[in-house]
Amino acid sequence: MLTDPIADALTRLRNANAAGHEKVDIPSSRLKVQIVRILKEEGFVNDYKVIDDQRQGILRVTLRYGPGNERILRGIVRTSKPGLRVYTGARKLPRVLSGMGIAILSTSKGIMTGREARRQGVGGEVLCYVW
Repeated sequence: MLTDPIADALTRLRNANAAGHEKVDIPSSRLKVQIVRILKEEGFVNDYKVIDDQRQGILRVTLRYGPGNERILRGIVRTSKPGLRVYTGARKLPRVLSGMGIAILSTSKGIMTGREARRQGVGGEVLCYVW
């Protein structure tokens, strides 16, 4: 049993990206689907789909690379962990690499980027940083 399935999903993405794989399969959950949806909207992955396997489901993510197989997803770090949760208020939302990256937050209004949370004036749990 995994104690942190979000960290496992981010590690699978990081490792597949570093190895140059075209796609990666992750055990699915609603939270993971929302995180990958944000990664797609921000241009870090090409596409994703949920495959029904009569159990939990599989989240298949198609990774994105630039010209000459240059990595688009340079880094992804889990911030809030089960042993140490990291929360932030609406006024102290983090900026990743001076705006070059994104922070993904779990707020009372759903999963969103730090930019969107700032626009809506909500804080929440900082799930991860992506650049």
